[in-house]
Amino acid sequence: MAGRQVGRHRRPPEKQATYREVFAVGEFRALWLAQALSFVGDQLAQVALAVLVYDHTQSALLTALVYALTYIPPIVGGPVLSGLADLFPRRTVMVVCDVVRAALVALMAVVPMPVGALSILVFLTVLLGAPFSAARAAVLPDVLEGDRFVAGTAINNITHQGTQMLGFLAGGAVVAVVGTYEALALNALTFGLSAVILVGGVRRRPASERRGRGASLGLWRGTREGARLVFGDRVLRSLVLFAWLCAFYVIPEGLAAPYAATFGGGAVTVGLLLSAMPTGMVIGAFFFSRFVRPTNRLRAMGWMSMLACLPLIGAGLHPPLWGVVALWALSGVGSAYQLAANAAFVTAVPAAKRGQAFGLAQSGILAGQGVGILVGGAATQVLGPETVVALAGVLGLSAAAILTLVWNRVRGAVIDGAGPRPDPADDAEPAGPVAVGASPAGGDDLPSGFGRSVSA
Repeated sequence: MAGRQVGRHRRPPEKQATYREVFAVGEFRALWLAQALSFVGDQLAQVALAVLVYDHTQSALLTALVYALTYIPPIVGGPVLSGLADLFPRRTVMVVCDVVRAALVALMAVVPMPVGALSILVFLTVLLGAPFSAARAAVLPDVLEGDRFVAGTAINNITHQGTQMLGFLAGGAVVAVVGTYEALALNALTFGLSAVILVGGVRRRPASERRGRGASLGLWRGTREGARLVFGDRVLRSLVLFAWLCAFYVIPEGLAAPYAATFGGGAVTVGLLLSAMPTGMVIGAFFFSRFVRPTNRLRAMGWMSMLACLPLIGAGLHPPLWGVVALWALSGVGSAYQLAANAAFVTAVPAAKRGQAFGLAQSGILAGQGVGILVGGAATQVLGPETVVALAGVLGLSAAAILTLVWNRVRGAVIDGAGPRPDPADDAEPAGPVAVGASPAGGDDLPSGFGRSVSA
């Protein structure tokens, strides 16, 4: 009704940002384009490295080892190196990481080398993705305010999942046409282009954390402070645990090959299964960001997290292939809750600590995914893929239900918060409620390296 007054118990209408508004921000366009180029290059490089190593060694073990190196560096170095995003200007951190990675990948492309040397370069390249991703996630709330941040996070999610789907379907064909070394050269080029785009399109901002002249970086100390900040606050602790819940629903993707074998399928079936969750995530992210109000996203977060795990239980009924694809896609739809959880997490953290806190959260995500897939693979040897996927769904649903009960007790403070959480360094009093004006994984920015097969 026109002119209707807003009562004391009513909220003013919430403004939802559109994708057009987000892309109207020049700095976001630069960040998005740089990210998209890196994603495309990473998909090509991931396939090229697997083919290159296997062709030279004929060893599945060594091929798997090089692939595993795309997970290990962010886990062991992410919490420490992510602090660089708080100690130095964040644009500078991103540009330097891009330039160094371009040089490392170019070296792989032009200099023939043994697998050991190649593995070292892969390790260093992926390791540099930790401070880059932390810096990018930390600067995004400065570029996009309010609900634009959530819409921008959704765009990043959709871009990432879209490049994954294209990579599964077309990456091998492209590498077959251009060659393995040429694909690595293209990846080096994408890193270089990304650095140029960031220099020209992102405004330079000063470092968020001041450091005295001659003072040490104190990365280990910063890591400990980041852990205390995250796990010492019940809101941040709940949000990071929601992000880490992906350790359960990522397990099916790690079992795609043995699962496809139960249907007598080959590479095509594997690709179909692997593309199911990213497809669901794209659909879920679009609708969750465009048609659900900001505060309702936070209210629905617990239920959505349970939806990410519940469909997997259906694997225990041994459905046909189309049923498995549908269940995995539905799980991907549910995983869109990460938009609210991860964005609220980044918004809740004091601006000066964003890089460190984000690095800690992302390292936990990767560690959980790696452990989950390893445990799932070992269990599959005994129980079979259908049973393991169903058990992952049961365990994930149980964890999600517990997290939802805890979240329901604290979400009121998040929804009702009037301002950002103060920096503990500036205020010794306990932190107050957190704002949700911009309610991941910082989006779901995964550590930038040679791609990821997860949808968290």
